[in-house]
Amino acid sequence: MAYRLLILPAFCAAAWSQTAPVASATDQRIKTLQNQVKAAPDNYVGYSRLGSAFLQKARETGDIAYYDLAEQTLKKALDLAPKDFRAADPLVDMALVYMGEHRFANALASAQKAIALGSGNLTAFAIEGDAYTDMGEYEEASAAYNTVRTLGRTISPPVALAYMSDSRLAYLCFLHGDSAEAVRLMKSAIAAALQTNVPRENLAWLYFELGERYFQAGDLENAELSYQSGITADPNHYRSLAGLAKVRAAQGKFDRSIQLYQRSLAIIPFPVYAAELGDVYKKMGRAAEAQQQYDLVEYIGHLSKLNEVLANRELALFYADRNIKLPDALGLAQKELEIRHDIYTWDTLAWVLYRNGRFQDAGEAAAKALALDTNDSSILFHAGMIYHSLAKDADAEDFLTRALKTNPHFHVLQAEVARRTLEEISQSRSRNLRSSNAQR
Repeated sequence: MAYRLLILPAFCAAAWSQTAPVASATDQRIKTLQNQVKAAPDNYVGYSRLGSAFLQKARETGDIAYYDLAEQTLKKALDLAPKDFRAADPLVDMALVYMGEHRFANALASAQKAIALGSGNLTAFAIEGDAYTDMGEYEEASAAYNTVRTLGRTISPPVALAYMSDSRLAYLCFLHGDSAEAVRLMKSAIAAALQTNVPRENLAWLYFELGERYFQAGDLENAELSYQSGITADPNHYRSLAGLAKVRAAQGKFDRSIQLYQRSLAIIPFPVYAAELGDVYKKMGRAAEAQQQYDLVEYIGHLSKLNEVLANRELALFYADRNIKLPDALGLAQKELEIRHDIYTWDTLAWVLYRNGRFQDAGEAAAKALALDTNDSSILFHAGMIYHSLAKDADAEDFLTRALKTNPHFHVLQAEVARRTLEEISQSRSRNLRSSNAQR
């Protein structure tokens, strides 16, 4: 659930500057609020609003330097704010800073401080749920989101409540295997966002999330429409561009996929998308260009201390997928597990352990990744390969079949591995049957 924002390398920042507006509405808001702070340096409200604007700018640009600006500004707001319910707003925004930096325990503490002030700030409860979700504390997350709904019905307009709660509940539904309800709730959140005039990046993110739910269910047509809607809402939405690139790759339109990935990476160089572009090149037999993207993944991941934290899981999976630097991958996965225990971290650890030849440990981690019965083909694929390594081919066949049934195009390279492994299992079963019959 947390946004992962990365420092842009100079060449990517330059590319972004050529396509971005000279001065966005958020830029103008920041300038106005900076002038207000100068005019009234003892007014905490100005600092609180300016910190919030810096957070929005971080969402729009992917530049984590804005987190530092937001954090310092919000600290000033909290120093000046009365020690009562009026401090809730800057505390909530500070929690969002911590979420973006994957400091989930700090985010939880800040949100709960805001809640304890008794201001009735619904966003505080929502962020409490977000932190619990990323930490893998799903029952606590559900309780926090239910509080948002219960309290929100008495103090918030229905549209505002739907915008705040439905996308969050949609993600929990998806994690618990209810993809249809996840899609319904995402549509509700989008309808609410359209009525509340949210910033274009926020609307694009909702469309992107809807696209993810469709893609994970193997519905390429609706995934394409959703990602395209995200791009329409915000032409610089790098996630929606990469989502559409993923659809094009699944459709076999590799040249178009490459173009879209390049557009996404020029805006924000997110390591997952660089890896996906590399995989498309590899699928096309363009090994040198694939390696350039793979090198970029490592470069981004080690660009700063914060990037190393934000990219732990992505780098671990990247190494494991390519069967390289496996001890490093294991260290990264274990480090990530210190921060959060969600199913995707357990899945990452399981896959890394498998690649390191620790099959029994991988099976134990995979069981935790599968605990919610999530319909995610990548998790199912990893489980299938792990159970195959444990000579539990009935289970392996089940998980690999489910992965391909859920989404036959879940990965440009790994879907084919799943099909080949199923064929190997079938051939092995036939050989064993023939051998058994011959011995009778």
